[in-house]
Amino acid sequence: MKRILLSLLAGLFLITLLVGCGTDASDPGATSDPGTDATSAATDPAGGDDPETSQPNQNETVTLKVWGSQDQQPSLGAMIDAFKAANPDVTYDISLGVVGENDAKTKYLEDPEAAADVFCFANDQLRDLLAADALYEVTRNKDEIVNRNVPGAVEAASMDGVLYAYPMTADNGYFMYYDKSVFSEDDMKSLDKMMEVANAKDKKIYMDVANGWYIASFFLGAGGNLSLGPDGKQVCDFNNATGLAVAEGIMKFTKDPSFVTGDDAVFSSGIGGSIAAGVSGTWNAGTVAENMGDNYAACKLPTFTVDGKQVQMASFGGYKLVGVNSLTKDPTHAMDLADFLTNEENQIKRFTALQLGPSNINASKDPAVAADVALSGLAQQSEFALPQNEVTGMYWDPAKALGTAIVNGDESVSLQQRLDDMVSQIQA
Repeated sequence: MKRILLSLLAGLFLITLLVGCGTDASDPGATSDPGTDATSAATDPAGGDDPETSQPNQNETVTLKVWGSQDQQPSLGAMIDAFKAANPDVTYDISLGVVGENDAKTKYLEDPEAAADVFCFANDQLRDLLAADALYEVTRNKDEIVNRNVPGAVEAASMDGVLYAYPMTADNGYFMYYDKSVFSEDDMKSLDKMMEVANAKDKKIYMDVANGWYIASFFLGAGGNLSLGPDGKQVCDFNNATGLAVAEGIMKFTKDPSFVTGDDAVFSSGIGGSIAAGVSGTWNAGTVAENMGDNYAACKLPTFTVDGKQVQMASFGGYKLVGVNSLTKDPTHAMDLADFLTNEENQIKRFTALQLGPSNINASKDPAVAADVALSGLAQQSEFALPQNEVTGMYWDPAKALGTAIVNGDESVSLQQRLDDMVSQIQA
């Protein structure tokens, strides 16, 4: 009897062990440690999602909103359709709204939660958008994005070495248009040579020197510092010894008989006639091409004389970028869409439809793009172009005042004093 009872107890004990060992995470009564559950961490809507490694959820509709300028609406619509077709395993509901690149920051700040998941913006808005914690850091396909775009565009999309946006265009800068019946390619290498040729042929060279955007090209080319200090204030050293030599070089140019200045209308009306060369951008390409006909040409800015040495003029480069809203509910899909909208193929399509210059290196080598005279000149200058990411509003008016005084030949105070006053106001 005792032996039978022991056998029964042993059997019950074995059954208990088997039931205990059979419990797993699929058991409704099972518990798991939320701190170590990899599945919950990968799908945590509160921020646990790692866009670099997580896979798109194929069972739910992904809803995204995109902003772009009015003129880009047809192109963006077609690109979004192509993105959907390229990702048939995901159901996308993507809406498209009209917000231009120049208005993106203002519109975002009005209501960040209502802002688009993916939006186009001008690179000079990057710092303010980051200050508002508006942009999701690029973590998917980052190396390829960096390698496929020109360095200036990557720099314009980055802050402190971190990539926060996708370069879309590289066409908002300035370079030199010229009449090749007046100047040879060699003439265009040096401003001194250009002035000599223009005077000999009774022609003019245009530059809006009384404008901070353009006058900076002289100082930046000579190594001038225009950046932000650790405290976020504008730093400028245009009043040092080199800066004084630069200002003297600018004054020499503005006093030359070949020099002509004024607003954009002056350039547009005179180019191809009395004006044989001028500093401007792609927005005037149509007018210049029409006025010059077969003599239409463009190139980088020339060198100019500083302390007896030739110094290459620099420029500001403007870029259009695509950003991902830091508040997006689907960072993985939003980044994939932003990546797609700015790839090589779509940058070529954007050029074909809107003549927007690519930031993508391969796209810029496309035969149609390479044949564009204005974009060719801009591409030559891009090696010497700097983004405006570290230029604050404190710079523009003092720089304009300096340029205006030089253009007007106002010598009521010394050039050094004017530079000192400008820098003091910029760094106030």
